[in-house]
Amino acid sequence: MSVDSLIASRAYAGAGVPTEGQSPVAGEAKIKDNSFGDMLSGMVEDAIETGKKSEALSSASLSNEADVIDVVTAISAAEATLETVVAVRDKVIQAYDSIIRMPI
Repeated sequence: MSVDSLIASRAYAGAGVPTEGQSPVAGEAKIKDNSFGDMLSGMVEDAIETGKKSEALSSASLSNEADVIDVVTAISAAEATLETVVAVRDKVIQAYDSIIRMPI
């Protein structure tokens, strides 16, 4: 197996996509059902966890218990997560408005 295919198989395994010899359900830890609501719920839980981690590292840095690079990385991850949540929220609102405007 080449290095590229090994990296790809690890990425698929981390993303929950089943690889050869793996059952389709093995990678799905947070999504119990394949519904859109469960997916959104899992994403929101991940976003909240990312925010909590960045807050914990920020408060730890005030007492010199955390490295500055770790704090900046955590804050950047929290910022990217927040931007993603806002973008998804905007798209959901836009879709809702489009559905409301549809003629019956």
